[in-house]
Amino acid sequence: MSVSHAQLKAFHAVAVHGSFTAAAQRLFLTQPAISDQVRKLEERFGVLLFHRNKRSVRLTDLGERLLSITQRLFVIAAEAEELLQDSKALQTGSLTLAVDAPVHVLPQIARFCERYPGITVRIETGNTDDALYRLHNYQADLALVGRDVDDERLLSIPLRDDPMLAFVARNHPWAGRESIDLADLDDTPLVLREIGSVTRQTLEREMHQAGLRIRPAIQVEGREAAREAVVVGIGVGVVSASEFGADSRVYAMPIRDCTQRMKETLVCLKEQSSRRVVATFLEIVRESLRDD
Repeated sequence: MSVSHAQLKAFHAVAVHGSFTAAAQRLFLTQPAISDQVRKLEERFGVLLFHRNKRSVRLTDLGERLLSITQRLFVIAAEAEELLQDSKALQTGSLTLAVDAPVHVLPQIARFCERYPGITVRIETGNTDDALYRLHNYQADLALVGRDVDDERLLSIPLRDDPMLAFVARNHPWAGRESIDLADLDDTPLVLREIGSVTRQTLEREMHQAGLRIRPAIQVEGREAAREAVVVGIGVGVVSASEFGADSRVYAMPIRDCTQRMKETLVCLKEQSSRRVVATFLEIVRESLRDD
């Protein structure tokens, strides 16, 4: 009993994108057509691949196992297509980057897009754990993460190594100070990033090693939300110096005795590093590092 490629493709799209509607948009099909393909696949083998309700779909245990197979299947299919497209010199295709902080890789993306305008580049943002999850689940071609990565499955290129800064609203009593110490943060209301954020993990490690107390004022998702929480006076924020940017509403200060530094590392799966689109982007990154 052979498996229909179209049915597997429909299943994979729903599983990866989380809904029949999103899958239909990605595959340029109608939602009923996607639903019909998945239903036929389930009926053909007498299985249930998704738990369905009016608001969402969720993979069954069998669906999860099938997804791990289709992820490998479609990566191999993409490699085959890229091989056949080599003669077109990257005139078509796509490149997806899962990143914790887009600012660190935007110059390289700009250079890549200038050279290969036919390649569609997608940037998906999240914390380091999110980026690595997408990479290992074949949902991204490369990941930019906020720490060194010791994983024999990955090829990595270190990009940055920056100190941490504390920042406050312009009307905060600390605004105007040249710097602070970790002790200043002891039991001070802090605006913390979500669990999984390397910024948060680094701060917690520093405070713990110094025997200081962390007092969360609020937990937020992402850098922009953290900045807005600081602006309205909820607490003190912490960020990598390279990611502070320009914002007249906040004031940044070095943390004098903070020994941990914020790193940014570009990684890809070694098994995919020879794919032409990935290898080409990595070479552009290496070029930019040599230029610096």
